[in-house]
Amino acid sequence: MADVARESGVSLSTVSIVFSDKPGLPSETRLRVLNAARRLGYNPRRTTTFNQMGLLRTVGLVMRTRSDEIPRSDHFYSHVVAGIESACRQNNLNLLYATMCVDPDLRPVELPGLIENGGADGLLLLGVRVDEMLRQMLDQCALPVVLVDSYQDRDEHTYDQILSDNEQGAYQATQYLIEKGHRKLGFIGGSANTSYPSFDSRRKGFARALRDYQIEEAIFVDCRSDRDEAIAAARELLSQHPELTALVGVNDFIAITAMHVVVERGRRVGGDLAIIGFDDILLSESVIPPLTTMQVDKIAMGRLAVCMLMNRSEQPNSARATLTLHPRLIERNSVMAVPASIALSVAGLPVVD
Repeated sequence: MADVARESGVSLSTVSIVFSDKPGLPSETRLRVLNAARRLGYNPRRTTTFNQMGLLRTVGLVMRTRSDEIPRSDHFYSHVVAGIESACRQNNLNLLYATMCVDPDLRPVELPGLIENGGADGLLLLGVRVDEMLRQMLDQCALPVVLVDSYQDRDEHTYDQILSDNEQGAYQATQYLIEKGHRKLGFIGGSANTSYPSFDSRRKGFARALRDYQIEEAIFVDCRSDRDEAIAAARELLSQHPELTALVGVNDFIAITAMHVVVERGRRVGGDLAIIGFDDILLSESVIPPLTTMQVDKIAMGRLAVCMLMNRSEQPNSARATLTLHPRLIERNSVMAVPASIALSVAGLPVVD
């Protein structure tokens, strides 16, 4: 403390106030003392009496947002946040929220004060891509970090990570349709080059299933998770490929939007054309017919993220971990077996009444 007092040009009592995190000092003085301590090689020592695991008192949750979005309105992430909140309550942890504005590729365009100015003992990053700028800022913070449905631009395993098995989930969804007799399948949503990594993995799972079942034509139509774009994409897909008997949506929102277009075209979902989604948002149970989908356990994703952060705080030098949640198929009424007449027609065989 005496070294820091000399380096920063303040009294020993002022250093004591700063190190004890007590009020009553101008922010400029507090910052000068902390910077002097860092220059001398000192790091803040975290107490070990706040909760059962020892090192974590306040969790900082940084959620991605777009300028046209309402924070926490997302059908998927709102449930992840509910899991985070539940785990924090159980472990007597404080929870701070911040949003981080991102570009269309989900890279940050500005950083929240929670990252730049501190206030948390560990960070959960929800739904973002960690580019070089964000990585450098996180390195400066020197806080434990867990990525939740978030991705790193580098292949290095710099941070703990919790994800869903998107490729295998989409493979299973496509396999389910194929085993129902479908051979003319389309995929709607995302894009081959610029989509979010989870969407890209789902497209790969769809294509891999077709290859494994020796179905040559993989039909894709690109769109973002935007209603107008999804409607236009579904109309394009059904106009150009009227022979399709099944659609895989990159997520439930896209799949449900496509259902409206199917009805608009005079076809029956679950009767003339099968549709399957991904995520199992609440709305998927309420549409008519209810949507068959791949369920991601979003509550568990949030709860496990907090557990990973607590472990990282307690064991800062342990090996980096990636935890993968496996989606499961939820069968509802939007998928039917291919009628025999359609199966024969697709196979090029004569249909006999």
